[in-house]
Amino acid sequence: MTAKEIILWTCAYLVALVAVIYFTRATPRRVEGALVGGAAAGLLGMGAIALSEAWGWWHIPFAPTRSFLLLFYVGLAISLTPIYLVTWRVARRFGWRGLAVFIGIVTVIGPPRDYLYATTFPKWMVFAPGVAPILADAATYAGAVALGHAMMRFIAGPASEDQLARSALRAAQTTRV
Repeated sequence: MTAKEIILWTCAYLVALVAVIYFTRATPRRVEGALVGGAAAGLLGMGAIALSEAWGWWHIPFAPTRSFLLLFYVGLAISLTPIYLVTWRVARRFGWRGLAVFIGIVTVIGPPRDYLYATTFPKWMVFAPGVAPILADAATYAGAVALGHAMMRFIAGPASEDQLARSALRAAQTTRV
């Protein structure tokens, strides 16, 4: 994986982030919380990559220079940030159960997505055989979504208290009409 490739996918995720901010009607405080969530989950992802490399579960070939690692981290954090604006809306609409289902879906979909990337772009990532790499990848996805959402909630507050949240009385009135 080259720095040019990382910059390219980081820019693509920046475009996605702007679109998600627009469509979720996120407030500046919510965006700030999502960015903090992305930064925290990016650290978790970097740790998972290092741990999995040490245990031989997968390998991401890159030059381990400080500038490259920083670039990779920033790209990872930006790519994760839109997820937390989506989890905010899911939590706002469906509560903790919806968030749990979302985490479950991401945990199931994440590893096949990564394996598809690994087979399409073998210079980006190589998985070891067996079940352990799949489980580690799934746990990384679950942990990244849960941690990032928790950090966003810590910074911006619960979804139910957001400006866009309807009050229980107003929700009851609109369902009767």
